[in-house]
Parts: sequence; C-alpha cells; structure tokens
Amino acid sequence: MVEGSEENKVASIEKLLIDDLSNFQFHAAYMAYSEAFDRTGSEESKKQLNENIVALQQNKIDCPTFYRNISQFRGEESYQRGYGRALIKTQKKREWRRKTQKQERIQRHRK
Repeated sequence: MVEGSEENKVASIEKLLIDDLSNFQFHAAYMAYSEAFDRTGSEESKKQLNENIVALQQNKIDCPTFYRNISQFRGEESYQRGYGRALIKTQKKREWRRKTQKQERIQRHRK
C-alpha cells in the first residue's frame, strides 16, 4: 500500500518552471499556462498544457496556436477578453426627445 502511493506521487505531473523574462511573448504565454495549470485538476489536462508550453519554447508552434490549444483549460477568463466589441445603440436627438415626451405623456395620464 505504501509503495503504491509513492508511485502515484512520482507519476503526478508538475508545473514546468521554464519562464523566460527576457522574451515578453513567451513570458505572457507562460503566465497563461501557469494560471491554467493551477486551475485544472486532471492529469491529462496538465500533460497537454506541459506539451504545449514546451512546444512553444522550442518554436514548434507559434503564440496564436498555443493560445488556441490552451483556451479550453483557461475557463471563464478567456471569454472575458474576447475579441468582440460591445454593441452601442445610437439615437438622434430628435428621436430621443419624442420618446421622452411620449413617456412623460403616458406617465402624466396614468395618474
């Protein structure tokens, strides 16, 4: 029983410490990798994350491919930084006045 638990500890996947502060793009990718690694619980996910960061370090993949590969592990945070823009509804001043006057009229006659 003791030997089996020691084998599980050895087989567990650890976070790689290969950060490069001189390369900004790799450092940013490593920070994203680190957050995703800390959030995920499964060993298979951690293994895939390790493979992706090593491939990026060895220039086998580029940064957009790396982010695409780890997006499934990043969770809600990745959706908050989406590429889409918020929809802004515009209105002419005349339309706004008519709408406001109509609402005021309705409120005045409800009393």
